[in-house]
Amino acid sequence: MQTPEPYGEAMKSKGGLNRIVKALRYTWDGLCAAAKHEEAFKQELCVVIPLSIVAWLVPVTLPERALLFAVLQLILIVELINSAIEANTDHISLERHPLAKRAKDMGSAAVFLTIVIALAVWGTVLWQKFVLLPPP
Repeated sequence: MQTPEPYGEAMKSKGGLNRIVKALRYTWDGLCAAAKHEEAFKQELCVVIPLSIVAWLVPVTLPERALLFAVLQLILIVELINSAIEANTDHISLERHPLAKRAKDMGSAAVFLTIVIALAVWGTVLWQKFVLLPPP
């Protein structure tokens, strides 16, 4: 009797361009799922999109601009990981459990610390550019 292939193995592509196309599709599906089902992700998008425009327009050096964009993306990345942890925890059981709470709280803390880092980076770059102006 043949045993069924594990779900993950059945979904994996063997390689080549087809694998890249499928990976991009899964990425898009993940972003759409987060935007549809996760309130925190929606709220963060409402902040990240306008700030991305500001980062593009503010008169800073190229490395500073890259850093401003990077910390904004990092917020979304960590939120996606947090949402995945929460979804997986809820999938396993909706029953309250101390380990489930710990996992969710740690994910939330990771998002919070990422936002603190983003605020520090943005504050430092903008402070240096607009408050500590170099002498003419």
